[in-house]
Amino acid sequence: MTAPRWSVVIPAFNEARRLPPYLDEVVAHLDGRGEPYEVIVVDDGSTDGTPDLVAARRHPAVRVLRLEQNSGKGVAVRAGMLAARGAYRLFADADGATPIAELKRLEPALTAGADVVIGSRVLADPAVSVATRPHRVRAGRVFNWLVAQLGLRGVADSQCGFKAFTAAAADRLFGGLRTRGFGFDVELLLAAQAAGVRVVEVPVNWADQPGSKVGVLRHGPGMLWQIVRASLRVERAG
Repeated sequence: MTAPRWSVVIPAFNEARRLPPYLDEVVAHLDGRGEPYEVIVVDDGSTDGTPDLVAARRHPAVRVLRLEQNSGKGVAVRAGMLAARGAYRLFADADGATPIAELKRLEPALTAGADVVIGSRVLADPAVSVATRPHRVRAGRVFNWLVAQLGLRGVADSQCGFKAFTAAAADRLFGGLRTRGFGFDVELLLAAQAAGVRVVEVPVNWADQPGSKVGVLRHGPGMLWQIVRASLRVERAG
């Protein structure tokens, strides 16, 4: 079997409404590239039929990795990235906030030698558009400032759900990932920083989607606690 050039990992928890149109967009885009690929939808214990909707498409490049119970986004992304076979591996949010076509903005940095390339909603670029609600912009600024105080340097937007890795970097970083929830991105980037791998941040188009699973008041305190613990883990490991 030909190894895929790209693996796209999509974590999904109760995404029966938002995932199908984005999955169709991903498949159509990757089909149009004319190179081998795979899409791994990691079902994080959904109860709304999400995995059945994916399986019903019967596309040979798409498979479902099922987690028996809801374990958190960090667990789901880790499982998918470690199961992937692609030379390059992207994880993308199921809501399609970042169009899959933005892969074209990340790929040149990887082929030029970067180990990790992360999409950014913060870096200014007249060629991209970021549509989000004002309170999320303010919350994001505060969160990223706090993350910087915990030692993450040179990253403007740690939380954009559109990040790409070489196979070697993915295996190394996700193999050690312990954060189960939404704060897992910070642990990954702290680990990448500690390991000396090359991280590049690239502006991407992004549009806020209805039905977000992350709430500032609901998840913010928990995410901060997750990243404090992750920062201590990475510091001890170093």
